[in-house]
Amino acid sequence: MDFFSNEMRRNPYPVYEQFRSLSPLLHLPHLNLWILFDYEGVKRALNDHNAFSSSVSPAGRYSPEWLFFFDPPRHTKLRGLIMQSFSPRAVPNLEPLIRELSGTLLDQTIKRGEMDLVEDFSFPLPMMVIAAMLGIPSADLRRFRRWTDVILNLAFAIPGGQQAVEAAEFEAVNAEMNEYVTGLVNDRRASAGITERDDLLTRLVAAKVDGRELSQEEILGFFQLLLVAGTETTTNLINNAVLCLIENPTQLARLRAAPDLLPAAIEEVLRYRTPVQWTCRTTLGDVEIHGQTIPAGALVLAIIGSANRDPRQFRDPDCFDIAREPNAHIGFGHGIHFCVGAALSRVEARIAISNLLERMKSFELGSDEPWEPRKPLYGPARLPIRFTPQ
Repeated sequence: MDFFSNEMRRNPYPVYEQFRSLSPLLHLPHLNLWILFDYEGVKRALNDHNAFSSSVSPAGRYSPEWLFFFDPPRHTKLRGLIMQSFSPRAVPNLEPLIRELSGTLLDQTIKRGEMDLVEDFSFPLPMMVIAAMLGIPSADLRRFRRWTDVILNLAFAIPGGQQAVEAAEFEAVNAEMNEYVTGLVNDRRASAGITERDDLLTRLVAAKVDGRELSQEEILGFFQLLLVAGTETTTNLINNAVLCLIENPTQLARLRAAPDLLPAAIEEVLRYRTPVQWTCRTTLGDVEIHGQTIPAGALVLAIIGSANRDPRQFRDPDCFDIAREPNAHIGFGHGIHFCVGAALSRVEARIAISNLLERMKSFELGSDEPWEPRKPLYGPARLPIRFTPQ
């Protein structure tokens, strides 16, 4: 089982089904790694923070200051600093900006009748939204993309990963990002009380936790987290939605005939082609599950993508149904680490897919070659499509 092969990352679901039915908890002794495949097991690993800790260094040596690697009470306090900006009440205020950016990006390609969905649309859209929220120039998109690629490569450093990131590569990018963020922070502090700013970075610089300001490492951690998690999940959600609709033309016709099904269709994409396929936890003590005992201090890989295809939870799980009800997927996680940006990602995907459907009479894959998987998330690195403009 090679999680990192192109074949596995294009379609891991047959392998998931095999393990889920035969061994929903798999132990790999030579790696001291335990893998959960079933819905209930994965949900427990995500939700039971008394048994499973999020304090996992993805590269074995580094401990990035990222929110989803924190446990309570630190996690609770720091999460509260940014939740206000990403709450379901705050996100609708961003809709005009998202619509404007989405329309502008499509204006640049719609007359061509073809595009690389990733490069021309699904990557720049959420990145430009996050840049606006942080108050940083979107002209730096190429630099942000390079940083994101290096940070994502950390995921390959879990046991068994064949492409573990080199220490020098991550350290160089981390230093470069730290210098960039230091300049932004110094600018915010120098202009405090002079220039009225209400961007997210300004609020982080001014914030206090337990009476102290955030450290440089904590602000850098927030910046890295928002830059990566705030864009990559949405990029892959849009890409995967287009793939699902191309591969299921009956469902595409159904959606065109009933556009009010779009929110439910997005939830089905999150279940059917979950952008974040797995996450890591470590056990805080011995954990009994599926008749086995995971010892304290063990690394646990919770396969969210497999859980979302568990037939004990979902009827006809391998069927893409845009009106699926109920649909209690865990595509955005579960419990205290439920994705901070879930509301924003849903709105961005809804606007993006709606615009694509409105401005394209039809669309299809632009190449017969298998699509190249994005590392390490589930979705394409590039997705050429051909279309007929409305």
